[in-house]
Amino acid sequence: MERESPDQVRCGPDPFIWAIPLVLTGLGILMISSTTSYRSLALFGNPFVFGLRQLQFLGIGLTAMVMTYMIPLGWLRRLTAPFWVLALVFTWLSLAPLVGHAAGGASRWLRLGPFSFQPFELLSLASVAHLANRLTVEELTPKRAFTRTLLLLSLSVLPVLLQPDLGGTLLLTALCMGLYVDHHGWRYPLGGGAGLALIVTFLIRGENYRLRRIWAFLDPWKDPRDSGFQVIQGLVAFANGGFWGVGLGKGFQKLHYLPASDTDFIFAVLAEELGFPGTALVLSLFAFWAFRVMKLARTQTDSFFALLVWGLGLSVLLPMIINVGGVTKLLPLTGMPLPFLSYGGSSLVSMWIKIGLLLGLAKESGREGVPQ
Repeated sequence: MERESPDQVRCGPDPFIWAIPLVLTGLGILMISSTTSYRSLALFGNPFVFGLRQLQFLGIGLTAMVMTYMIPLGWLRRLTAPFWVLALVFTWLSLAPLVGHAAGGASRWLRLGPFSFQPFELLSLASVAHLANRLTVEELTPKRAFTRTLLLLSLSVLPVLLQPDLGGTLLLTALCMGLYVDHHGWRYPLGGGAGLALIVTFLIRGENYRLRRIWAFLDPWKDPRDSGFQVIQGLVAFANGGFWGVGLGKGFQKLHYLPASDTDFIFAVLAEELGFPGTALVLSLFAFWAFRVMKLARTQTDSFFALLVWGLGLSVLLPMIINVGGVTKLLPLTGMPLPFLSYGGSSLVSMWIKIGLLLGLAKESGREGVPQ
């Protein structure tokens, strides 16, 4: 990645780095309230319970953002290893019978007293930070850097595979390869692509539900009442909305027709109610945010900080691409939430932690002599 001269850089946090996610989160709270209003009214007598919960998660996320923003940059490199080990321990604990919690056939949740969260969100962030450190702590040949990348990736994905979470495994793989490619090019990742394809094929064939997802992606109308139901109902939401949408709160698919309408398929509900202008706004905001993050990465004078910015940006954009691709039938469904918009505290808080780190890095962008 080509770096900009420090003379071209104005120091200080880029307001777009936090303002765009705040707009997306606000839109997400609005859509969650709309999507869950009937269910919330039936369960609690209040149509806004889930929207208010997401607002509480936003408060926690903003607090976490401020805390990470205040971390001295000189500490970041020293904190990556213990943070990664802690996240890895939490991920393994999600498989334990007493503290782990299974939902939807996968043990992805960890209960600590009254709180529960998905440790994968921490693991993906920690893996990005620690790999950025390991790839820049010294001058490495491409082969040695690739070996380090594979070692860290293997240790990170093992508990994720056992949960099982193939979508999370593929996301972690893409993140680690994305960091390697930025620093050392495509030669070794392309060479290992055939082996990765064989492993993924083996993993898919080993579980019937994964095969059903692939067949539902290829031809959802072959089994429209079972494996293809969710894909079809998502497409129906897009068709119902047309160009302008049916109007906020007036969507039909959220009324028990579309599963996971407030989480994995919130983009489909948004398309039905707000139409093309709503979906175009969301995608445009993500695209402009990506542009600002790439610009921030080019202003970093320290290779570790530059690679960390790049990895943090990827860790937001790749889940967005996977989610939107699955909802629009461009990619197989993986159960990946839409960053900042889908309901859930683990994803939202982890995203705002990433924003805090980016703001801290933006504050010092272009400055020389950051303590190591």
